[in-house]
Amino acid sequence: MKFVKSRHRFRLRIDVPHRFADDRENAFAAGELMDEAQIIQRLGVLRTEHRDLDAAIDALRLLGSSDQLQIARMKKRKLALKDEISMLEDQLIPDIIA
Repeated sequence: MKFVKSRHRFRLRIDVPHRFADDRENAFAAGELMDEAQIIQRLGVLRTEHRDLDAAIDALRLLGSSDQLQIARMKKRKLALKDEISMLEDQLIPDIIA
């Protein structure tokens, strides 16, 4: 995320890493099970992306951006990331039948 000077104003440029960049993440997308190390690694990537989106949304608000559609899309993506993070965290916690 960085500010880029355009013709008349500064714009916020957000560099989002390509989703599912390696084969392990492609396995996750295909619905295959991941081992604990892969889950932890994926959680780190998702948490970083979630944090970056949060910072980008805050920056757009501070700039007084009138692009509400972009902000709404970013919020939607942030919620999807949070859901995926919760799902993966649940996979790490063993089920205990009491």
